[in-house]
Amino acid sequence: MAGFLNVYTISLFVALAGALFGFDIASVSGVVGTDQYKNFFGNPLGTRQGIITGAMALGSLVGALLSSFVGDRFSRKRSIQAGTILWCIGATLQSASTGVPMLIAGRATAGLCIGLTSALVPIYQSEIAPRKIRGRIIVFQFLAITFGIMIQYFIQYGCSFLKSNASFRAPWAIQATPAAILFIGLFWFPYSPRWLASVDRWDEALRVLAFLRTANTDTNDPLVIAEYREIEDQIRSEREKGSNTFRELFSKKIRKRLFLSMAIQVWSQLAGMNVMMYYTVYLLQSAGIANPRFLASVNYIVNFIMTIPCLVWIDKWGRRPSLLVGSIFMALWFFLIGGLLKRYGQPNPVTNQPYTWIIVGNRAATGAILAFSYCAVGTFAVSWAPISWIYPTEVAPVRVRAKSVALATAANWAANFVLGFAVPPMMRSINWRMYFLFGGFNIAAFIHVLFTLPETKLRTLEEMDEIFEHGEPLWKTFVAKGDTDRLDQLAREIEIGMLDDHPLSISRNFSELFRNFQFPFADFHS
Repeated sequence: MAGFLNVYTISLFVALAGALFGFDIASVSGVVGTDQYKNFFGNPLGTRQGIITGAMALGSLVGALLSSFVGDRFSRKRSIQAGTILWCIGATLQSASTGVPMLIAGRATAGLCIGLTSALVPIYQSEIAPRKIRGRIIVFQFLAITFGIMIQYFIQYGCSFLKSNASFRAPWAIQATPAAILFIGLFWFPYSPRWLASVDRWDEALRVLAFLRTANTDTNDPLVIAEYREIEDQIRSEREKGSNTFRELFSKKIRKRLFLSMAIQVWSQLAGMNVMMYYTVYLLQSAGIANPRFLASVNYIVNFIMTIPCLVWIDKWGRRPSLLVGSIFMALWFFLIGGLLKRYGQPNPVTNQPYTWIIVGNRAATGAILAFSYCAVGTFAVSWAPISWIYPTEVAPVRVRAKSVALATAANWAANFVLGFAVPPMMRSINWRMYFLFGGFNIAAFIHVLFTLPETKLRTLEEMDEIFEHGEPLWKTFVAKGDTDRLDQLAREIEIGMLDDHPLSISRNFSELFRNFQFPFADFHS
């Protein structure tokens, strides 16, 4: 239990990086409807607002691509710390903005942090987590995102009553606080044991693994030794191939996992929810809601609360069922919202607003749209939102994991940028039809997941090769022949003495590059 508590504590703390992402989302949705923001930045509409919003996603795209290099070279932990420094710079530029160009520069700089951390935090979490709670551990990242959105939105909402530019400057400056806490706190946290093994720091890898799995850092614990040997076997196998990691990434064996990971991330954006988070105030205003900024806050509360069931049960539900059910219901809510806007709406007579289609004097339709928007947020929070971050970190081998997740995350941010840039003009051009478009995307995502995505719950990261190559259609659940839980079986064999060599002796024979023993807690504080 103590080992699990260590993993929970570490994962929850490092998930502060997700709160930064949430802060950014709310820092847009919380101000776009305020008079102070409109007056200072010249009432940005359509493409101009799209560029402001999309600047963060563009920076995140670059940061995600960089994460593959810095994450492997300098470790997951150190790279996350570098991201927090970029975030503080970006928050400073935003809060001190003298105009749209400086605001865009600040959002792009902060985006570099989001790109780095959104790729590396789930990797770090997956590499320290026991297989049976890996999904739950990675959901901490999205829980932190939803918490950040909710908290920052209420900060923005409270500051919106200020009769000065502090209404948007103060919340943007406050964003630096969790980044500073994360930067300092990470000095006391361990490196990923799988990263340590990948750079031949085997003694440290074993000690960190024992710290994460046992109450007394027992390196002789059978489950610790069993997991260590799986990591060792995986790395030995990868090194024997001796291939270039980029060539291997696009090899026949790995590329289907890479493309699947990228597709999952893109579908999570095309589901439409992140766009609604950015522009939920616009939707509620066009639906005829009198106090849209206050009622939009309920979206963020629903988003946070509905992440909790996923946190508790994701490793029992599985990845496939959650995505399939989520796609169907997301499509339903978007079709209903679009249908109500079409049936009861009319062209907006005011031309200088971000939406060209409104509902006037129909409280029933307005209330239904509000309810369906809450349903869409809740459905996304319990399905696509967390799993789109879990899945890419699980399926790639350690040798190419950082690069695979980097490309998948980059695909997410590319789609985020395109949608963040395109939605404001779409709200003015195709108005209600946009919601049918997102409904159609969700149907397409359902079909793709149904036929191509294998289940990965409860499996070790080292079993993914067999899951994708066991010869059956990918939608059939993989079961190891002769054993339903290979890691437990290996631990039992170690415990009764069938495999009696201690892993440290094996590892020293494995590579002449291994370093002398170093107690890993020294690295926690380095």
